[in-house]
Amino acid sequence: MRITAVLLAGGKSRRMGRDKATIEWRGRPLWQWQIEKLCVLRAEKIFLSTQSDVPWRPADVEIVLDTPPSRGPLSGLAAALVATETNHLLSLAVDMPFMTTEHLRHLCGLAADGMGVIPMIDGNAEPLAAIYPVESRAVFLEALEGDHYSLQSIVKKLVDLNLLRVMPVAGSTREFYKSINEPQDLD
Repeated sequence: MRITAVLLAGGKSRRMGRDKATIEWRGRPLWQWQIEKLCVLRAEKIFLSTQSDVPWRPADVEIVLDTPPSRGPLSGLAAALVATETNHLLSLAVDMPFMTTEHLRHLCGLAADGMGVIPMIDGNAEPLAAIYPVESRAVFLEALEGDHYSLQSIVKKLVDLNLLRVMPVAGSTREFYKSINEPQDLD
């Protein structure tokens, strides 16, 4: 399977009070941890999805900017899917440092031609650590043209169209999807 990866780092970090990508976690900025995981997976290309270029972006990581006005992660995923030249796009949020390379590799192994993988926790999709087939591009672009930007409803539509396979997440694996959103989450 040919895969492109995108690190989603374009959020406003309102609850954190500063850019989450540059926050130190276990001795290194969050972005370094996440880029390293994506590099280990040997994606053909790695994108960084942000609203503007950042000084910390590694030279071998290509920037993919949200088209204004930004619609949050929907904009980042849509822009990355448009730029993707492989069969699948693996998304990973910068604020999910507990995600492991092994688990991402497992997600990749569940994808198939024309079929991505969406993790589900208690009936809610986790669209920021998922695999999307390039065939889902049109659904994302259509959503950007509308006025309803919920990734949950987009994911539901992709599942209904047989473009995403649901992967239930249970037990200790749920910890991989934990986000760091507020200063106390760093403790």
